[in-house]
This record gives sequence, structure tokens and C-alpha cells, in this order.
Amino acid sequence: MSNGVVAGDEAMGETSLLNGFGSHGSAGAENGHATSPILKLEKNVKENHAPNRIKRKAKRLTKFLAKDVMTEPPTLTLRHLKNSRKSRNAVGRGLPKKGGAGGKGTWGSYGSELLTDVALDYRDPNYDSESLENGNIHLESIIPEMTEEEIKKQVEGVVLEYFEHGDAGEAMSALEEMPIGHKKERVIVIAVEAAMDHKPSHREMTSVLISELSEELIPPEDIAKGFEILLNNLGDLILDAPDAPTILGNFMARAVADDSLSISNIHTWKELTSNEFARTAVNHAEVLLVDKIGILRLNNVWGVGGGAQPVKALSRRIYMLLKEFLSSHDATEAARCLRELEVPHFHHELVYEAIVMAVEAMQESVEDSICRLLKSLSNSCLVTPDQMQRGFFRVFEDLPDICIDVPGAYSLIDRFVNKAQPHGFVSEEVVRKLPVRGRKRFVSEGDGGKLKVEDVPS
Repeated sequence: MSNGVVAGDEAMGETSLLNGFGSHGSAGAENGHATSPILKLEKNVKENHAPNRIKRKAKRLTKFLAKDVMTEPPTLTLRHLKNSRKSRNAVGRGLPKKGGAGGKGTWGSYGSELLTDVALDYRDPNYDSESLENGNIHLESIIPEMTEEEIKKQVEGVVLEYFEHGDAGEAMSALEEMPIGHKKERVIVIAVEAAMDHKPSHREMTSVLISELSEELIPPEDIAKGFEILLNNLGDLILDAPDAPTILGNFMARAVADDSLSISNIHTWKELTSNEFARTAVNHAEVLLVDKIGILRLNNVWGVGGGAQPVKALSRRIYMLLKEFLSSHDATEAARCLRELEVPHFHHELVYEAIVMAVEAMQESVEDSICRLLKSLSNSCLVTPDQMQRGFFRVFEDLPDICIDVPGAYSLIDRFVNKAQPHGFVSEEVVRKLPVRGRKRFVSEGDGGKLKVEDVPS
């Protein structure tokens, strides 16, 4: 290798000398000067040069060095190790440091593109006009409105539950959480239709709920729209509730008294409606609103039902119910009136009043009618056996006082119980506790002038 380098150097030296001297020699010859020693040296070199000598080209140093370096393994400098993304720990798995997020020119870790700062300058190439952080876009939660079927199902459930607990605030909270949207008038429609199938006390609760809703949740125009829908649906409502026009008229009049509905709406509907049932309802509402005194009385348009009534008022209504029954002998009507009182815990009062009325009449026809009424109420489960038994026991306890007005009360009550027992609404316990009063009489002298107690013959 070294010999090749030296030979190459000598050949390169000779070539350069020949070229240099040859140029000068030719120049001298052309100028007509004598032959110089350099030309003589060139001549001697040519003569001594062997014709069969192998000529070797000189290798370029740069190529040699590059080839020599590539054949050897590369050596890592300190800076190269510093910028390497491989782990420096010898026991590592050879993964990039920091999950590929370290160093310049890396892609970064997974999801790091979501953490980059958003360019807020519109002149920035990365500026996004639809970015959420630019301040021009506001996000709002959108809850889809309920359909007609969903509103009817859920609102009707809330109203029926309200009839059980009677808390208007809880019902309003449940209705407020529903995404009803622009269909708030459906609440009025569903509530009134549900109240038509229930008792007057439930209708009173519905009127109270409408009044509360008009103050916080439902505007007056939606309430008016709901009553207008009810007027148009009276043709269908009357199939289930024959007195639907009267009930709806009461609801509208009560809504006007509670400032939930404007009286101008009543006059407008009267002029525009052509439905016979709707006209009847509007006329009924106008009659109730004819004067200020009538408006004040609308607070009791549904009556005072349930346990809120005074005991004396309930007793009076039960007494009038029995009087009407003895006149008409209509047990069905008597049952309906008793059901409207909504006092199942006070039905023993009806049993008590009926028995006392039969004893005071002292007529078998009245006793037979009262037995038929009590049997009908017992068979329909309107008067429970407990209430029936309690009513008889009350009569037994008050017999000493009843005898003041009716001296033969003991014999009369004994006859009534014997008539009632075959009908099945008198229990064995009532028959067993039937009081028997002994009467005193003077006997013949054979008895020694003593007083003898004798039972009253049955």
C-alpha cells in the first residue's frame, strides 16, 4: 500500500516536471535559444523509461479515506448521544424517551395535539375561526321536547299522584322538570280531563293546581289556549262524563275568580263558538260570574268535601239524604250522594241515623226500606262491615236516651235486628250484644206482692 503511494508520487512528480519543462523548452526553441539542461534531463528520462512498465494511477486520498471510514463501525460522539431519542438505560426496551414526545422534530405523545394552545390571532396560520376558545361561539345544552304521547303519559301520572298526596308544590316541581317546551297548554287539558273522572274534592285540587301554575310555570295565554282545546273536545268528553259541559264551566269560572283566566276570553268564546256543548259550558260560566258576590262564592264551587266539613254539617247532609231516600226509595241515588260526601270514615253516622229514623217512625214499611238501603250499601262495599257494626253499637249505647222519646225503643230495635239479620249485613256479634231491657209490673197476690222481672216477649 505504501509502495503504491510512493510510486504514484514519483510518477506525478515526473509528469509535472515534464509538463513544466516541456513548455519552457518549446518556448525556448521557438525563440531560437540553445537547448537548456532541463531538456537534457527530459531526454534522459525518456530513454531510461521501460516500454513494458506497468503504470499505476494514483488513488485519490478523499475516496480512500471515505471508503476506509465506512468499512469501520461508526463511533457516536457525545453530542450524538445527547440528542438520541433512545433510552440511556442499558436495561431499557429501546423505546423512545418520553413516549416519543422528547426532542426536536418529534411528533409528540399520543393526544398531545389536543393540548396545544389555540391560535387566537387571525393572522396566525394556525388560527381556526370555528375554534371554541375564540370567544365567538357559545355552546348551550339542547333537550328535545317531549311528544304528545309522552306528555300525556307523564303529566297524567303526576296529576294522579297529586290527587293522592295533595301537595301542589311537589306536583309543580315534577312538571317543571319535564321538557314540555311550547306545549304547556297540554298540562291544563290533561289535568282537567283527569279531574272530570274523579270526585269533587279532586276537582277542587285541580283548580288549586291551575291557580299555582298560572303564577309561576304556565302563562295566562297558554291557560286560555288549554281551555279552548277543552271546549272543542267536549263532544268526545261528554261520552265519558255526561255532565262535562257543567264541569268545564265550573273550571273556567273558578279560573277567572283565581285570576288565572281573563273574563274577556269567556265573552269571546261565547261569540265565536258554534258547538252546542261548548256554548252550554260558556253560558254556565257566565251565570256563575254574573256578579261580584257570585265570584266570591266560586271558592266553594266544588263544595267542601272530605274531612274538611264540620261534623254537624255532615250529619245534616246525611239526615237529608235519608229523608230523600224514604221519599224516592232510590237506593242508587242515595249511594251516589253518600259517595260524593267523601267521608268513608264517617259512614257509621249514616247507619246510626237510619236505625234511629226507623225506630222513631215505628212503622214496619220504614223498617223494611231502611233494611233494603243498608243491604244495598253493604253489598256494594260502600259501607264496610266495620262501619256497619259501629253504627249498631252506637244505637245500642244511646237506647236509654232514645227511650225518653220512644218508650218502646227496646222492642222496636229488637224487631229491626231480627229483620236485618236474614239480609246478611248484621254480624253475629251485633246480635249477641243486642240489649234487652226488663220491665217491672205488679203481679197477683199469690206472688206475695213482690215485684217480678219479666222479659219482653219477642
